[in-house]
Amino acid sequence: MNAKYALALILTLQVSMSLCEIPPPSQELVEKYDQMKHVFYKRLLKAYERMVGTFSSMDGVSSGPSTQAVKDYAEELQTKPEFQALVKVATAAGAEAAPLLDKAREAALGAYGHYARPYVGKYLSDAVDHIKVYLDQVMPAE
Repeated sequence: MNAKYALALILTLQVSMSLCEIPPPSQELVEKYDQMKHVFYKRLLKAYERMVGTFSSMDGVSSGPSTQAVKDYAEELQTKPEFQALVKVATAAGAEAAPLLDKAREAALGAYGHYARPYVGKYLSDAVDHIKVYLDQVMPAE
């Protein structure tokens, strides 16, 4: 009876260890992901530029006391040493977290490429292509 339990435990440990070994993603998948990420960041940057342009054109439209108070507070906040220290800490934390995020991204791409892509890759690619059509209308990259 103990031999059966030992055998079951050994097999369970082997299965759990084999699931811990995530294969690296294919180069084609990494390139496709990087290209999509680059285009998405371009879309966000373009939307931000449009938003800033819209707000700067409205600068003379609403120059009430509350608007001026918000602008004054924002300028005052940027000069405070506490705010500058917070920005430095956040920047350093982001720099420290970047390698961990890259490793997690690589593991997620590897798991997707090995386990899910053969089954859902075509459907996901088609869905992304359909979404790109609408994103080009609402939030163009160029």
